[in-house]
Amino acid sequence: MLLGTLSAVVATMTAAVPASAGGDAPGGPGAPAVYQPADKQAFGTARSGADSPVWFTLGGGRMTEVFYPDLSTPATRELQLVVTDGTSFTERVTGRTEPVSDLTFRQVARGTGWSATLTYVTDPSRASVLVDVDLKAHRPLQAYVVYDPALSREGNDDSARSGSTLVASDAAAASALVAGRGFAATSSGYLGTSDGWTDLADHRMDWTYGKAGPGNVVQTGKLRVDGTRQRHDTLVLGFGRHADEAARTASRSLAAGFRAVAREYAQGWQGYAAGLRRPPSSVRTAQERAVYRSSVLVLAASEDKRHPGAYIAAPGFPWAFGTDRQIAPEFGSYALVWPRDLYQIATGLLAAGDRRGADRALDFMIGVQQQPDGHLAQNTRVTGEPYWTSVQLDETAAPMLLAWLLGRTDKSTLDGLRRAAEFMVTYEKDGNKAPWTEQERWENQSGYSPGTIAAEVSGLVCLADLLTRAGDTAGARHYLSIADTWASKVEQWTVTSTGPLSAKPYYLRLTKDGNPNAGTTYNLGDNNPGEVDQRTVVDPSFLELVRLGVRPADDPAIVSSLAVVDRVLGDRTPAGVLWHRFTSDGYGEQATGGPWNVIWPTPEPTRTYGRLWPIFAGERGEYDLLAGNPAAAGSRLRTMSETANEGLMLPEQVWDNRPPAPAGATPGTGTTSATPLAWTHAQYVRLAWSLEQGHPVERPAVVACRYTGDC
Repeated sequence: MLLGTLSAVVATMTAAVPASAGGDAPGGPGAPAVYQPADKQAFGTARSGADSPVWFTLGGGRMTEVFYPDLSTPATRELQLVVTDGTSFTERVTGRTEPVSDLTFRQVARGTGWSATLTYVTDPSRASVLVDVDLKAHRPLQAYVVYDPALSREGNDDSARSGSTLVASDAAAASALVAGRGFAATSSGYLGTSDGWTDLADHRMDWTYGKAGPGNVVQTGKLRVDGTRQRHDTLVLGFGRHADEAARTASRSLAAGFRAVAREYAQGWQGYAAGLRRPPSSVRTAQERAVYRSSVLVLAASEDKRHPGAYIAAPGFPWAFGTDRQIAPEFGSYALVWPRDLYQIATGLLAAGDRRGADRALDFMIGVQQQPDGHLAQNTRVTGEPYWTSVQLDETAAPMLLAWLLGRTDKSTLDGLRRAAEFMVTYEKDGNKAPWTEQERWENQSGYSPGTIAAEVSGLVCLADLLTRAGDTAGARHYLSIADTWASKVEQWTVTSTGPLSAKPYYLRLTKDGNPNAGTTYNLGDNNPGEVDQRTVVDPSFLELVRLGVRPADDPAIVSSLAVVDRVLGDRTPAGVLWHRFTSDGYGEQATGGPWNVIWPTPEPTRTYGRLWPIFAGERGEYDLLAGNPAAAGSRLRTMSETANEGLMLPEQVWDNRPPAPAGATPGTGTTSATPLAWTHAQYVRLAWSLEQGHPVERPAVVACRYTGDC
């Protein structure tokens, strides 16, 4: 699957390209730039440092977003091959994704008398993606590559130039696409008017425009492969700060050769994995072991290479977040760092044996994400720039929990934790005081949340223990007093005895007013019409009280709430039992499978439906261990592994059995939600190690000892 000698490569790079058929492409600026669906089949990057700040994704059978120069900045929309016989058919190469080795993936596709295999890696020494192309056909065919750049997180202002190298650029970055055998023809045009998709509709490449832009440009190159005599080629997509740098990067990666680059890429990840703990015995089947290794590598790959400790939530932009400028004036959500997700990722890495990665995550929380007033930003780009700005007090508590697990008592860490604690214990807004929070972990409601309170209480107890070790006993006593008060009032604030869902007391998702027996109403958001009684809305977040040691597993209100949640939110799928986030959750697809949004052209919103979240299988598994049921916990791990897609990526959501459901939706398989979701992968890794050790590995023993007697 390699080309010949380097001299042959250099010769083909300088081959003549047909003259432009008119110079500038018509039809600018092109259709508006949007991003691809967020359910990726693969996510990859080299295990190397700042020399290779590039990550690729595969989705829908092709290469989708590539990120450069950091993980909050997509630089492309897609790159895809097209095969035609020149007269009767033109087919896009979209195939099944298969893992080859650690974060190396191939796509295998078949069409009318042809088959193609595309294999993807990045260059550990440079900012480039290499694609090995293997085309086989029964008779000579024509193959093209169509590339849609979207540099610097904005695809509407790129300029493009054709030639032996297809170059695109904007004010901050550039890309260069080259082929090992050279292009037989090239063109640059505008999406929807003069692009390769439009040109090849008649099965021929008629246009060879020399340049286009600024606008939403698309570039096309005719490959010198026909599937019979010439079957193999290598594509390289290089990046740089300007066009010359991008072209040099692409040329040097091409000269290095796919085989050598792929070998170095594989060795990098093998070396990383060799430094981790051996996988736990709890991952028993081949599927479970494969998902475990994939999960650990996905977590590691989610860290930005120029901003240590900045691990993003997911490399994609679900639904309206990647297509609607009204809701997302700047595309980029999910390719962000949430302190909550960062805690989940760091605890997963720590369980797997990557202590240094977890330390970097804590340093990023305190050194970059912490704001001057002490709270942690809701989320940030990898640079630390805040993106959304609501206050979520469980996120402000997150570094306290992580620091305790890491045993960090250095002055810098403790100073940051004190600032966070002071913000948290004195927080007040609109007449409400902590532990009331402006938003809980689902990010669209304020109130008293049992999950948030669990993080706040356990965070303060963990901080007090660290302060005691450092000699600050007065500070420790202060925070313990507040933690004890809040812990004693959790039921008073969040457990109803008058709700309609059970004759026994049960936890609510949250209360608006700290009075769980009042029929206070609020709107759920996410296209849910009208107001609901807070006593009718439940979620599984109360289990955080058990996981973090604030309540025992056999607490009566916990046990009765489990029965309610299982009845209201649970659903059995071929993968196993899974749960929705909360009652009438609307964060998910439309009934037709169309994308979620909250902005509609009609006065009445279109209903959307939140589906099942695999993370809850992991959270329930950790509860099962504390409840003395390891067999049930093991079944949760198997359920999570079964939700992985063909590339071993774990999703944010999977389809449920509840109508309405779009045609072809298989319960227990991923929706078009964010995939891979780092939180899901982290929860899988943690549950695997928790099964090995017999208890949740991230549970702070100092909290459990104080409130449950489990010492």
